[in-house]
Amino acid sequence: MKPEILEKLDRFRQEAFARDVPPADVERWLATARPCATLSPHVDGPVVGRFGGPLTLPVGAPGPEHLDELHLIASLDLAALPTDATRLPLPHEGRLLLCAHPDALDTHGTAIHLPADTPVEERHVERDHSASDVFAELDAQLLRTGELRLRHDISLPDHDSLVDPAEHPHAGALREAWRQVRGADLHLTKWSQIQLDGYATDEYGELDPVQAAARAAAADHPAHVDVARPEDWVLLAQWHPDIDGWESAVVHWSVARQDVA
Repeated sequence: MKPEILEKLDRFRQEAFARDVPPADVERWLATARPCATLSPHVDGPVVGRFGGPLTLPVGAPGPEHLDELHLIASLDLAALPTDATRLPLPHEGRLLLCAHPDALDTHGTAIHLPADTPVEERHVERDHSASDVFAELDAQLLRTGELRLRHDISLPDHDSLVDPAEHPHAGALREAWRQVRGADLHLTKWSQIQLDGYATDEYGELDPVQAAARAAAADHPAHVDVARPEDWVLLAQWHPDIDGWESAVVHWSVARQDVA
């Protein structure tokens, strides 16, 4: 296990012990940990992508739905992503585009894989920034943040729906300890980061966003039993916006495990 991950887990243990959680319960909770990758301009590590930039799509191909509303949040170079950084069986080449329209009432988006050597063209999107100061700030922020560097990381459960109270009677204290550790790391990255794989997080901590996405997909496609099991879905990525007033907001991209590769 990477030294930076061991150090983070030690910080979590100290936070949990300060809340009088027995050591055996702490270790049982740590057994649920999942590896993940944190991508940010503010960490030391290899460059694996960048925030923002122009949206390029295959020449002549139709754009995703609601193209005029989408912002290119990040473009990742899959060939530069270490294979041990996540458990996701991602393609080993090409680029992964994470696009989103973050909105308090209607957040939506998509993830697009561009295979290597795909002829692409820039898609110009006309926006009416007068309708939203937030989106004007978002575009400006994405243009100035630049390269995304990788840090090997770890994540722990952060939602009631993922926890069996009988198995983890101190779940509330353990989750609060983890939030303290995670919050300290977010402060170091200035709330400007992408997480690949691991557990999803949000400001509510009730229903896991990945499970919610699985159930929504099952409702949209009732004839396809292969999308109906929440346990077969994973977090592809989540983004913490570096926007004034949005520090607690998180945008998620979830995917059926069978579709990752």
